Amino acid sequence: MNKIKANNYFVEFKQEGFDSLKKLIIDNNYSSIFIIADSNTKKHCLAVLNKKFSESIKAELISIPPGEENKTINSCQRIWKTLSDKGGDRKSLILNLGGGVITDMGGFIASTFKRGIDFVNIPTTLLSMVDASIGGKTGVDLGAIKNQIGVISNPKLVIIDTEFLKTLSEREFKSGYSEMLKHGLIYDAVYWNNISNILNNGDLSTFIHKSIEIKNNIVLKDPYENGLRKVLNFGHTIGHAIESYFIKADHLIKLTHGEAIAIGMIVETSISLSKCSLKQSEANEIKSVFNSIFSKIKISDQDQENIISLMKFDKKNSHGNINFVLLNSIGEASIDNVVSVDQIKNGFDFYNS
Repeated sequence: MNKIKANNYFVEFKQEGFDSLKKLIIDNNYSSIFIIADSNTKKHCLAVLNKKFSESIKAELISIPPGEENKTINSCQRIWKTLSDKGGDRKSLILNLGGGVITDMGGFIASTFKRGIDFVNIPTTLLSMVDASIGGKTGVDLGAIKNQIGVISNPKLVIIDTEFLKTLSEREFKSGYSEMLKHGLIYDAVYWNNISNILNNGDLSTFIHKSIEIKNNIVLKDPYENGLRKVLNFGHTIGHAIESYFIKADHLIKLTHGEAIAIGMIVETSISLSKCSLKQSEANEIKSVFNSIFSKIKISDQDQENIISLMKFDKKNSHGNINFVLLNSIGEASIDNVVSVDQIKNGFDFYNS
């Protein structure tokens, strides 16, 4: 499978990626190598990583508990201290082995330790393969508010290998699938039509490659999210608020990122009917596809009020306005849409119906 040229790095696939990592390590003569993983990837993925090399990587493993609740500045402080205690310096290399939490936080840790050291992303979930590890966004959450602290910093290499997905749960697989569907909705109607049936047919590797291509094409045109790159946030204005709210609300189950974003995309699809040129038939199709994948979560009026209050922290906001990415049609997005509270509530009604 052909490698993808990103912004000063390559996304490479399967053994070719690991061969490039070997060359990177030899060419740069790193003083030390650290692997950041969580307890799940330590158990299921570290052996796969070692298998890809003729011998185990001579590296120091730093393991943290799994979950979004650990994507914090406190976790970073502990890892920075470990790096320092273990002799990490400007010529060290960090390998981020894990899902979106690890690649987001590991990239941020590498970008700030000693004012920046090299890092490589080795995503082990579908979500991190098609989204989190691509594009240079790194960071951590601020309390329950997602991704408030971070920098844009590119890795030296991203390695995609579907062998890591063999131990992925169905729920986590669907979480990544949600982001792949988003790529079709915002950028490529043909891809949307093809990927809508991925659970029944098709080569997963081909779809992953296409999703990465779509995101990479957008990022190359707008690396710092001044315009076009904002389309990647479709579903995320509401979705991130839902995800944050469900993390901190004791009476609710925690949602995966993809589950929350799927709800956000349905709600924002409804808003697109009144704000953009999206057709009712397209909105019904989008809702039907997501409802066929994800179970309906009842969101009460009080839940909606609390979710809406969290939207004021969204990174796309400016001048006190909540800015949304909406759809003109399947395959074409519209950015910087100011939306009223009533329109948001109508969107929740569409989701709940």
